[in-house]
Amino acid sequence: MRVAVFRKAHFNAAHRLHNPNWSAEKNDEVFGLCNNPSYHGHNYELEVKVMGEVDPETGYLIDLKILKDIIYEEVELRFDHKNLNVDTEEFKHLNPTAEHICYVIWKLLRARLDEKYDLQIRLYETPRNYVEYPV
Repeated sequence: MRVAVFRKAHFNAAHRLHNPNWSAEKNDEVFGLCNNPSYHGHNYELEVKVMGEVDPETGYLIDLKILKDIIYEEVELRFDHKNLNVDTEEFKHLNPTAEHICYVIWKLLRARLDEKYDLQIRLYETPRNYVEYPV
């Protein structure tokens, strides 16, 4: 029996969208308020979707306590109440767009999960703006 289980998480983080190879004018034109040199923040909502076959002995696809702990260790501890541009290794040289943040989270969680599971990440930057990886 193939199923999907979901776990939600939340983190708050600041960031600045900026391309150091561009002029200040071009950064302002492309990123607008998101290029504020003093940064800005979001209350990110994360949905983690794990898909696969249910274990016939446990009845679980995955123990959700284990998934909760992995998300906490890899995402919440790493990004919550951080300035993504300044306080994290992942975004020192990678523009912390919602697309990049979503992909980075996917890579971090993918490395911790058994390969028998399929994984999809949905990251809400605002209640109306979100990204998914993979699609």
